[in-house]
Amino acid sequence: MPILEHPAYPPATLLCLESLVPCRESQVSMLLSIFGERQQLSFPSIFIYGHTSSGKTYVMKTLLNTLQLPHVFVNCVECFTSRLLLEEILIQLQNHSSETRRASPVPCDTFNDFVRLFKQALVLDRAEQLREMEANILPAFLRLQELTDRNVTVILLSEIVWEMFRPNTGCFEPFILYFPDYSIGHLQKILSQNHPPEYSADFYSAYINILLGVFYMVCRDLKELQHLAALNFSKYCEPVVRKEAKERDTRKLWKNIEPHLKKAMQTVYLREISSSQWERLQCEEGELGQIKGLSAHAHVELPYYSKFLLIAAYLASYNPVRTDKRFFLKHHGKIKKTNFMKKHEKTSNHLLGPKPFPLDRLLAILYSIVDNRVAPTANIFSQITSLVTLQLLSVVGNNDQLDGPRYKCTVSLDFIRAIARTVNFDIIKYLYDFL
Repeated sequence: MPILEHPAYPPATLLCLESLVPCRESQVSMLLSIFGERQQLSFPSIFIYGHTSSGKTYVMKTLLNTLQLPHVFVNCVECFTSRLLLEEILIQLQNHSSETRRASPVPCDTFNDFVRLFKQALVLDRAEQLREMEANILPAFLRLQELTDRNVTVILLSEIVWEMFRPNTGCFEPFILYFPDYSIGHLQKILSQNHPPEYSADFYSAYINILLGVFYMVCRDLKELQHLAALNFSKYCEPVVRKEAKERDTRKLWKNIEPHLKKAMQTVYLREISSSQWERLQCEEGELGQIKGLSAHAHVELPYYSKFLLIAAYLASYNPVRTDKRFFLKHHGKIKKTNFMKKHEKTSNHLLGPKPFPLDRLLAILYSIVDNRVAPTANIFSQITSLVTLQLLSVVGNNDQLDGPRYKCTVSLDFIRAIARTVNFDIIKYLYDFL
């Protein structure tokens, strides 16, 4: 039975739309109710927010294109000034117009010029960038329907909540719609739709179930999971291709794919190697070095970059600040431990426990120890938050401190040595207590 219903659109169109936006039917139904029929006046502005990869951009593009609603879609990151933003909107409007297209864009220096030239509707993706523009831009977009006297809805897509947008002077309040994160059931349903035709849906669904069982705790990004699913499926199929197992032999298939998924865990969110290079590495002899010194309960799989973040946090917690130059600055010369120590300093830092450290010190140590191993392109702050969630780091003090957050590393020496061993990093050489 169809979930989406609307008198303005044919049932076949709504059924097609429903199949394209799985697990987002309630949000689409709400948007259809807000839009109403074409001749009806729509709500002036809508604010849609949710975490990365929660389907905001995809759902809006699919909805507008499937229903053939006239619209303009603009990424505010690409148009980083108000003039670029306004002119890009007008250019897209010219391209959509049935009239003769102008060869050059109309210059638009102010919002008054924009209102005079505006004709249709628009969606602003990554709308948080509007906060960096002139103070009148956001309030004016929210009242665009009133200013242009046209049936236009401005839709703002963002990853942050409306309270972070609202100007101190006040503004027109948009309709707020939240896109929650996909649950593990939603991800299972969405990823299972992409099964190859040569294999049964149940076989591919079992593979996705295994994939989510390994990666769901550290990665909930739909795009990244789709990439990982496509990358490792051929390895999962190998026993079936070689006729060593049947599609229902889940245990044999799991034993074959398990070590390769653990290797793939080290490259979550990273693109330091291409997919073809990764496939060649899969074929090479030798298993991933096993983590020693950890029990099964203490063993935690982390992405490659997060391991170096945790190592840097441990070094920042147990090394005195004054020793950073000794360990992490190149061409520092030979410095003996006695030059650092005061006469009364006899106690080991490991006996005193971890010390808090600021974020900038953590990042400085990280870039020093990573060197050329990994290009610093990952979302570092997201990885730090994940380590805090896993209770491998703890936040010290309040979030409203002027000098930024401070952290402490909560793992043991045996734990961090085992983690460092998996990335071939000799952490003992960088610890002050072991000089």
